[in-house]
Amino acid sequence: MTRVLILCTHNSARSQMAEALTREAARKAGLGLEVHSAGTEATRVKDDAKTIMAEIGLSLDGHTSKTLHDVPDPQNFDYVVTICDSAAEACPVYPGQTTRRHYPFVDPSGGSLERWRVVRDQLQTQFEAFVQALKEGDPVPETYADSPTVAVA
Repeated sequence: MTRVLILCTHNSARSQMAEALTREAARKAGLGLEVHSAGTEATRVKDDAKTIMAEIGLSLDGHTSKTLHDVPDPQNFDYVVTICDSAAEACPVYPGQTTRRHYPFVDPSGGSLERWRVVRDQLQTQFEAFVQALKEGDPVPETYADSPTVAVA
């Protein structure tokens, strides 16, 4: 089974949403993926993230903020995807066959729910493209710019 790790700074919003969206995209595609998210620091899952994910039928209620040390077998992932610049800079070196990708997304924290929805929808587009590439045996997008996305205002 292919293992995917999504890293952000606090594992409180973007990475939590991306984890749930990637799992759902894999489920719909009939693709077996083991998906985890973590942060360089652990805090808590933000209520706004829970709210806007519930709007599309995905619950973050069982999610907790965690660091890489809290993830099973943290050195063995097929893909490690950083979704903020801080996490990309702090990302550890992975031995073996890990493929790293960096897809930076704007932090919606402190913004309106509409801003949260825009970021959620961007994450959904990006990680659906990621899953589709895996399903078809194509290379996953190298960067966020290589995937179809919506601009954040």
